[in-house]
Amino acid sequence: MQRDFSGKVVVVTGAAAGIGLAMAETFAQNGAKLALVDRDSRVAEVAKKFAGSRAYMLDLSDASAVEQTFAKIGADFGTIHVLINNAGIGLMGPAESLSIADWDTTMSVNLRGQYLCARAAAPFMLRQKWGRVVTMASQAAVIGIEGHVAYSASKAGLIGMTNVMALEWGPFGVTANCISPTVVETELGRVNWGGEKGDKARAAIPTRRFAQPSEVAETALFLASDAAAMINGANLMLDGGNTIQ
Repeated sequence: MQRDFSGKVVVVTGAAAGIGLAMAETFAQNGAKLALVDRDSRVAEVAKKFAGSRAYMLDLSDASAVEQTFAKIGADFGTIHVLINNAGIGLMGPAESLSIADWDTTMSVNLRGQYLCARAAAPFMLRQKWGRVVTMASQAAVIGIEGHVAYSASKAGLIGMTNVMALEWGPFGVTANCISPTVVETELGRVNWGGEKGDKARAAIPTRRFAQPSEVAETALFLASDAAAMINGANLMLDGGNTIQ
């Protein structure tokens, strides 16, 4: 596997913590120049850990801010090679009573926001005839999970979005793929899936465990590499076999 990302500019959204932080660490270890994006101000401290990295505060629900931020990233680094579309939120509730506000907020960030980022990054990639868009979907995109109605719908939408981007951009050397993990053992994941609930969920996974952030990051690194140049429009399940049942 080609792991040298020297000279490559990689944008990671949701980089302040969790999976996004693991992505940043993995790409930095392999030589990438990092543009780290988050609405959390902690992203500035994260950027200080990696030489040549820059932090950008951004609310993905603000379309004009997304456009301006990606234009600034392009100006600061000269181009964009890889977009790790990772930022997202999880507002949970029963399908019959989830508030419209929570539904709209979820779609604004998880689906519309990811589209806005890909749309803003695409011109750089298409112009140079090389690029990678790796979007974090979820096992919730393909199976039903109680309380996840808006989250599941937003993640399923990302798969459809990615398929179209793969079709349209593939001829220009730009691939688009999704990663759909099971529960990931981030700090938030351990809180939300602790105790008996977590034990039951792990028992239902053939590998009998949740995913690690580093495993998600390594998968993204592979999809962004030249070794994965013929993988386009895929939804890679990182779920220990949970969704085959």
